[in-house]
Amino acid sequence: MLDRAVHEVALAEEPVAAAHRISREQDAEGSGEPLTWRSLRLETMACMLVMTLRRRGDRFFEAQCQWPRLHPLNERATAVSHHPLIIVESTRQLATAVQNRYLRPGQEPLLEAVSVNLGLHAGTQPIESGSATRVSVRVMLSDLVLQAGALTSFRVTAEYLHAGQPFATCAIRFASAPAETGPLALAPGSTLLHPAAAAVGAVSEPDVLLARGPQGRLVIVPRDPAHPVLLPGRPAGLPALAVLEAGRQAVLLSSGMTARAVAGLYVDLSSPVPVRGAAVDVVPDHMGARFAVTAAGQVAATGAVTLLGP
Repeated sequence: MLDRAVHEVALAEEPVAAAHRISREQDAEGSGEPLTWRSLRLETMACMLVMTLRRRGDRFFEAQCQWPRLHPLNERATAVSHHPLIIVESTRQLATAVQNRYLRPGQEPLLEAVSVNLGLHAGTQPIESGSATRVSVRVMLSDLVLQAGALTSFRVTAEYLHAGQPFATCAIRFASAPAETGPLALAPGSTLLHPAAAAVGAVSEPDVLLARGPQGRLVIVPRDPAHPVLLPGRPAGLPALAVLEAGRQAVLLSSGMTARAVAGLYVDLSSPVPVRGAAVDVVPDHMGARFAVTAAGQVAATGAVTLLGP
């Protein structure tokens, strides 16, 4: 799974030029500046998961993260195993810091996540019974693609360690954000039934992204359209993190498995996904299940959830 997380990331079909090094001038500009929730483009300090980022080579970095036990996505228990999306969000924040300091300083807009691949080592996830878990991260930058001198895509691969033991690897490809799209119109008079949070591996009802639509088909209808982690700032289109979570919830609901069975997550966005009304279809396979997100009759995203055996 870790090999898959590192290597199975879609690249631009026709890269014009690939950048291999970060200039020392850019490194000098940002290396002395501490990370802040504003520099990570977050809405509040409470959302900040990455504490430090240090460069260790042309394309290598080290970082420290702090994951609160009472993170909105975590279970409300004395001892918790952190939600896998916290790893994905930490990787996204690391990529934001790398863009701001080294790749596109002062340039707007930032490139957005369009493909995510997460692999987990079974039985090695840190358990937190205090206030927060501190984890170390090894970060690699790769697949930088330039077009007309401007950076158009890149990949960040982050390996997460706790007490020196690797427990997860997350690879995210970043590119220009797809155009935002409005919500899809559901059939008039449609009755939407949201599943219980526990049935989709969520902690609370506001975390549920799915509902049963006409003919019992699963559709994305967030119970909280301003969810602070999944939908910060009420976006018109679903970010990759929310699409990945919708797929995870759909697979768990369809399989009857619990959240603890998840060993890997993957999603690739091919076109914008509206914040409300896209359908999610699940097909079981030997690794767990694959899912497809359909909007306006076209597949907008595909993904997979790897599940541990019973």
